[in-house]
Amino acid sequence: MNRTIETGSFWSERQRDAHPLHEIPYRACFKPALAAHFIEFFSKPGETVFDPFMGRGTTPLEAALRGRTAAGSDANPLCEMLAAPRLDPPSIGDISEWLDLFDWNQEIETPPGLLAFFHPETLRKICLLRAAFLEHPPDRIAAWIRMAALTRLTGHSPGFFSVRTLPPNQAILPAAQLSLNARLGQSPPPRDVAALILKKSRSLLRRPPNFDPTLSAKHRLWTGRAEARSPLGENSVALVVTSPPFLDVVDYRRDNWLRSWFAGIEAVPRCTGSLAEWKSLLTAAMVEIHRVLRPGGHAAVEVGEIRRGKILLEEHVLACGEAAGLEPVKVLIHSHPFTKTSRCWGIENNKGGTNTHRVVVFRKS
Repeated sequence: MNRTIETGSFWSERQRDAHPLHEIPYRACFKPALAAHFIEFFSKPGETVFDPFMGRGTTPLEAALRGRTAAGSDANPLCEMLAAPRLDPPSIGDISEWLDLFDWNQEIETPPGLLAFFHPETLRKICLLRAAFLEHPPDRIAAWIRMAALTRLTGHSPGFFSVRTLPPNQAILPAAQLSLNARLGQSPPPRDVAALILKKSRSLLRRPPNFDPTLSAKHRLWTGRAEARSPLGENSVALVVTSPPFLDVVDYRRDNWLRSWFAGIEAVPRCTGSLAEWKSLLTAAMVEIHRVLRPGGHAAVEVGEIRRGKILLEEHVLACGEAAGLEPVKVLIHSHPFTKTSRCWGIENNKGGTNTHRVVVFRKS
């Protein structure tokens, strides 16, 4: 395999360098600066940038913020709920009015197991929101409020609906939360659900997004598997920036069980731990990427070293891309410091977990 390997620091690791709209917690998401690096280098304003493993929607959102046409998909329907509202945000006034007009005084049955996380009154209001979203397809404002509520369900500070628990991109089971409550001598306090949603909305919108209004109708996000044929046309995409799951390193079903309950969706199955199966699925996804890329278009596929460095996924990505007909251009190996979430587990940088971004860049001839 002929390719150039470049090692260094290619983009900022500071989350606050990005637009506030990116500040949505989701496991294993890369920094907006990574997407921005390739968007600026390999695409022009108006061109389509696509991510078939979009997660929280970092690539589509960064593409839209930089005047590109955004496209993205993910097998987890939660991802579309988190990403789509941020491409077309309502005003703070509209959000505040919706929350003021919502009937918070209704009675509703609540699941007793969730009292490990929430005060009874808080849980009642959460269940009222959930029922409203499940009963009627959310309009633009309600979709935003559902997105904001999904990000506030559980966390480690008073900014969340819950008592203190794990960081917001992970949810433990009720039994584990009860044990944590006992150990910390805590019980769920009442939270102002509407006020926390409005506070998060103000934070996300504290800087007006510079979206190109002529492109808003062209953005496309959907729920679907990366290896399936997408609604995008052949030769229609200038750039793909994506990061497939790192085998079974992250258990998205476990981490998102509470969000899935609130959204009324089935949690996605655990990702495969078999390298052979992973390569088969990724090759099929790369075939679809090849179909939608225009001649001369590029794909940047971000992975990492796993199993304590015993598996370097970029080597397998190279093989999958070439099998799909894509031409390898280079491999960028970007070292990065760990995040607060990583450090909270007591993992030191370069001692465990994934310590580098390893991005394989392909071109379609």
